[in-house]
Amino acid sequence: MSTTADLPAAGPAAESTAAVPPRGRAAGKRPLKRGERPRSASVLIHSALILASFIAAFPIGWIAWISLGPDKSDFLHPGDIAGKISFENYTTVLSDTSFLQWFVNSMIVALGTCLLGVFIAASSGYAVSRMRFPGHRQLMWTFLVTQMFPVAILMVPLYNILANLGLLDTYWALILVYCTTAIPYCAWLLKGYFDTIPAEIDEAGRIDGLTPFGTFYRLILPLARPGLAVAAFYTFLTAWAEVAYASVFMLSDDKYTLAIGLTTFISEHDTQWDLMAATSVLIAIPASLFFYLVQRHLVTGLTAGAAKS
Repeated sequence: MSTTADLPAAGPAAESTAAVPPRGRAAGKRPLKRGERPRSASVLIHSALILASFIAAFPIGWIAWISLGPDKSDFLHPGDIAGKISFENYTTVLSDTSFLQWFVNSMIVALGTCLLGVFIAASSGYAVSRMRFPGHRQLMWTFLVTQMFPVAILMVPLYNILANLGLLDTYWALILVYCTTAIPYCAWLLKGYFDTIPAEIDEAGRIDGLTPFGTFYRLILPLARPGLAVAAFYTFLTAWAEVAYASVFMLSDDKYTLAIGLTTFISEHDTQWDLMAATSVLIAIPASLFFYLVQRHLVTGLTAGAAKS
């Protein structure tokens, strides 16, 4: 039989107790789930990303806009281009200059560097990842040491070496020089990626009678496509837009690459900014297409290589 003593006391104290929200939870706010950000943090992050994207894209858009101005002084008054947009600069570059020859030369050098550089980097990275031979650790550090020297210091000795080998003013001169720049980074990247591939796959290949090279070519390389895509993209860009080595080692006009051809629009007394802008846009198109072809592998290849290297 219940009594009045069993009932909660009524009055102001009871009302204030009932009005207090549960501890650790603000009134009217939904608790955040694991991994969920507050709305203010999301707004701040997206705002920073939009600003960074604008900063990155603005120079490209500016060059593309200047290339549509028919006069070489339009870069001084970009607002006036809207009323006289023209593709005359592109027509002039394609028809009145040696752009197509420059393009062919650059494509030969870039693809040659890409194929040779990726092959050497993949071979060395796989060897260091799987094999234990005297100096295998020192080999990777040696690759890094070669990256410490600036171009100005390497220019003269490389010129002498290429001259003694009879390679000056040849495509091989640039291909070999660009490989020395791209291979160290790519070897480290691919070594880290090969570390993520189980060694049991190599053992299975040996049991099936494959040679070490057969195991590498038939089993490992297909699994390393993301890492190879990153290495290919890096080596291609290294050779596609380089100026310093190309301007010294290529002596003939018919061997100019796109980067050197771009400098022909600059003279002692004049600079053809409109033609330079149009040429820059045309140079960027192949690199953008190459990026589009390999972009689905880039994130996987970069993160896997960085996690293990």
